[in-house]
Amino acid sequence: MEDHKLKVFCTVAETRSFSKASEIIHLTQPAVSLQIQALEELYETKLFDRSSSNVTLTKAGEVLYKYAKNILSLYADAEKQIGELTGLVKGSISIGASTTIGNHLLPTIISDFKKTRPKIKLHMRVGNTKRIIDLLNSGNIDFGLVEGDISGQKILSEPLIKDELVVIVPSYHPWAKRKNVSILELLKEPFIFREEGSGTRQIIEKYLDAHGISVQNMKITTVIGSTVAIKHTVENGMGISIVSRWSAIKEGKYGTLKLLSIREEKMMRDFTLIFSKSSVPTHAVDEFLSYTRSYPSDKLLEDL
Repeated sequence: MEDHKLKVFCTVAETRSFSKASEIIHLTQPAVSLQIQALEELYETKLFDRSSSNVTLTKAGEVLYKYAKNILSLYADAEKQIGELTGLVKGSISIGASTTIGNHLLPTIISDFKKTRPKIKLHMRVGNTKRIIDLLNSGNIDFGLVEGDISGQKILSEPLIKDELVVIVPSYHPWAKRKNVSILELLKEPFIFREEGSGTRQIIEKYLDAHGISVQNMKITTVIGSTVAIKHTVENGMGISIVSRWSAIKEGKYGTLKLLSIREEKMMRDFTLIFSKSSVPTHAVDEFLSYTRSYPSDKLLEDL
């Protein structure tokens, strides 16, 4: 079914921006404009008011938006029911994953899932938690897997897997022979921090605040937007950091980094499934979600 123009239209309507929509759906801005122009020519009316700094729906645009959301939902519902009737599970799934999950957890789950459902195509888009929520709200992914705070968002959520954030130090650091470290000791060391918008950074800030510590109390020397870069920086002796155990388990296994828990209280968080309230999952999406919910992630962590 051809629903691409409607998806583009809904994305522009929800972001109120042609440039933001083009970024989310990975089309050039002229291509987005052409899709909207084609719809406006079809209905012989303007769908967006472009006179102000924000792009807003016209009355006709509001009518189309309401029906477009219903149409996209019906497409998904039809695919799901036909799949259940025939027993043939196929189709495509678009997954949004925040950085830690997308780089260290989902690739293995997807690989194992494909062995059982080879006809399902999976597309994964990786970004920080904020970007994945934007992609979900604009209808460009079927669901998301994120870390960090999602409170205040108009989405459905479901905790999936527990994750511990651990202190990482180089193998030659004085703490390298220890299993844990006091949170107060962290204040004395050069610290490598994640960027704004990172789910990991949100959890660290929330944890510090709960223990009466401000970020300003820490010796933050560098802010880096990549866990891989953070690990290399720590390995080179430029400071310590806090990352997901998932993201550093291999370095811990091979001895290039030492992973330490925090003595006072482990820094824990959930990896969370997020869904749009208005979406209807296809049969393929249901199959993948069922597989992911029952996946033995603890064993995977031990085996890495």
